[in-house]
Amino acid sequence: MSFHHSVGDGLSAYGWDAGLEESFASHRSAGLIPARVAGVDRGACDVITETGPLRARLSLPEAADPISSPCTGDWAALAPGHSPALVAVLPRRGVIVRSAASRSSHGQALAANVDTAVLAVPLAGELNPGRIERLLALAWESGAVPVIALTKADRSADPGQAVTDVAELAPGVEIVPTSAATGEGIDVLRAALTGTVVLLGPSGAGKSTLGNALLGTETLRTGDVRAQDGKGRHTTVRRQLVPLPGGGVLIDTPGLRGVGLLDADEGLRQVFADVEELAGQCRFRDCGHHSEPGCAVQAALASGELSERRLASYRKLQRENDWATSRNDARLRAQHDDRKKTITRSLRETYAFRDRQRRS
Repeated sequence: MSFHHSVGDGLSAYGWDAGLEESFASHRSAGLIPARVAGVDRGACDVITETGPLRARLSLPEAADPISSPCTGDWAALAPGHSPALVAVLPRRGVIVRSAASRSSHGQALAANVDTAVLAVPLAGELNPGRIERLLALAWESGAVPVIALTKADRSADPGQAVTDVAELAPGVEIVPTSAATGEGIDVLRAALTGTVVLLGPSGAGKSTLGNALLGTETLRTGDVRAQDGKGRHTTVRRQLVPLPGGGVLIDTPGLRGVGLLDADEGLRQVFADVEELAGQCRFRDCGHHSEPGCAVQAALASGELSERRLASYRKLQRENDWATSRNDARLRAQHDDRKKTITRSLRETYAFRDRQRRS
């Protein structure tokens, strides 16, 4: 079966390619069909197949780590028939993960196999540098390329200054002032997107409005923003996956009230490349960047090259990431130990039963 014939136009529009077809060969020979997950809820999921959308039940063993459970953007193997079932998830090329909002030790997968992460930063109010740094770490860690969309630029007194301010937080990241109301920057942003695109940002940042501007249709639900604090309601209550008119796929996500980091070491290194580079110039390798002699970080603070806020944010996010990662690791170790104890107990009971049988 040739690649083009097997996927048809329907699935290739959602990102299916020759590499995925090759990795799917054993599933196809077992009579399974490929599908992309559009959304997951209550033990079932919405998927896109070669012949169109389907509702499928989840038929997978319970994952030790919830992050590996199916999420929007995953490629999967589906058992077709009267009651379609998702029976396997293909290896991911990356996944956007945050620490669970409940502050439990679990992580939460927001979207898988993402190529471009559009971080929606509204210009209708004060910029929140810490939130921008968190979203950037989330994006970089997933392997996606971040692009910052400064939304609601028509409501900013000085969008140019906002670009300058955000550029200091995001070296090397493309920053595009946009306005869905006037159409400003939409074409520029569209040109910066490739492959599977995810929209990330807080409620009220204008993600769905921006998504509709990129799609050229009113596909995504939008809501009003409260005037007193600029915050929006959760209009998008579940993830949606829609093909973009110029190629690629768009994933809209619910607004993120909190962006906790989990196992995001590489993402933090990318976001704070300036601090990391300074740290590498310190006299001592284990420098704590407080009062040690020859500390390049403290020298940069004194000269104004590095701000106190930036260093404090770097330290805070590192502490938070280390804490969440250690809790997640401890939980997974505990689950592994529990399984070992269950197996050992079962073996002991089996041996004891055999001994009794021999003696009788």
